[in-house]
Amino acid sequence: MPAPPKTPKRFLEILEQVWWRLDAALDLEMLEWSAKLGALEALESGCTAIIDHHESPNAIEGSLSVIADACAEVGVRVVCAYGVTDRNGKDGAKAGLAENERFLAAGGRGMVGIHAAFTCEPDTIDQAIAIADKHDVGVHVHVAEGFNDAGSGAALARRSKANWLLVHGVNLPDGLEMAGTIAHNPRSNMNNSVGYAAPTRFNNRIVLGTDGIGANMLDEFRLAFVKLREHDVTATPDTPWSWLENGWKLVPEAENDEVTWSYATMDPWHLAYTTTVQAIDVTVDGEKVLDAGAATKVDAAEVRAKAAEQAQRLFKHL
Repeated sequence: MPAPPKTPKRFLEILEQVWWRLDAALDLEMLEWSAKLGALEALESGCTAIIDHHESPNAIEGSLSVIADACAEVGVRVVCAYGVTDRNGKDGAKAGLAENERFLAAGGRGMVGIHAAFTCEPDTIDQAIAIADKHDVGVHVHVAEGFNDAGSGAALARRSKANWLLVHGVNLPDGLEMAGTIAHNPRSNMNNSVGYAAPTRFNNRIVLGTDGIGANMLDEFRLAFVKLREHDVTATPDTPWSWLENGWKLVPEAENDEVTWSYATMDPWHLAYTTTVQAIDVTVDGEKVLDAGAATKVDAAEVRAKAAEQAQRLFKHL
C-alpha cells in the first residue's frame, strides 16, 4: 500500500492510518484472490487450517463465503468470522452482525467476530454474543491488544465462555478470570509495538497465531520461543511448541492431516534453531493437496498473478 498520510507513532494511529484504511479499500474481488494467496502460502508452509478474522467494511455481505470458497478451492480448512465494529457507524455494525448470522445459518464453519471491544457499543457486543450462542459457536475477539483496549478484558470476562478465542491479551491484567483460548501473536505484537503478552502468566489454553502476517507456523514457533527466552532465559522450546500443538484443539480433524517435511527431526529442540524447514507433501482428508512443493488443486502461478493484479487495484484505490 502507499505510505500513510502521516507516520503513525502510536497503536491507534497505526490502526487508523494503515490497517483500517486497507480494510475499507477492499472489495470482494480483491478479497477472493487475497484469500486464495493466503491459503496457498499456508499450504506451502505445511499449515492445513486457518482461523480467520476478517473485515472489509465496504464489502461485507458475502465476504465470509468468498473466503471459505477460496480456501476450499486451495484445499485448506478455514474457520471464518466477520469482525463486527461500530467504528463505521450503526449500519456497518448491523451489516457485520448480519454477515456472521448469514454465514453460520447457511452451514458455514465459523465463529462470531468482534473487532475489539473499544470499537463496539455494548449493544453490538450483546448482539454478537447472542448470535454465537444461538449457533453454539465461540466469539473470536481481539482483547487488550493495545493501551486503548486495555480495559476490554475486565468488561468481557463475565461474558466469556470456554469456546471463545481471545486474541493478543497483551494488556490483560494478571489473575483475571476469563474463559476461552488465548491466541498469542508475537510477530504482530512486535510489529505494532504494543508490548509482550507474556502468555505463561495465564491459566488459559494458549495457541500460536500470526494475526494475518503469513501462515508459517514453524516460523511463528521460533519467534515465540526467542521472545519467551528474552522474557525468561530459563524457558525451553517445549513451551511454545505446546502452544503450536494446541492449535489442533481448535480444528481437531487437522491432526489427521499429513505433512512430509524437508527435515527429518520434527523435535522442538531441533526446530527452534533450524530455519530452512519446508513442507514437501501435504494430504488433507486423504487428498494430496501439495505434491513435491506444488499445489495440486490450483495453479499457484495464476493465483500469484491474479493476487498481484488485485494488489495494484488496492494500491491505486488507496
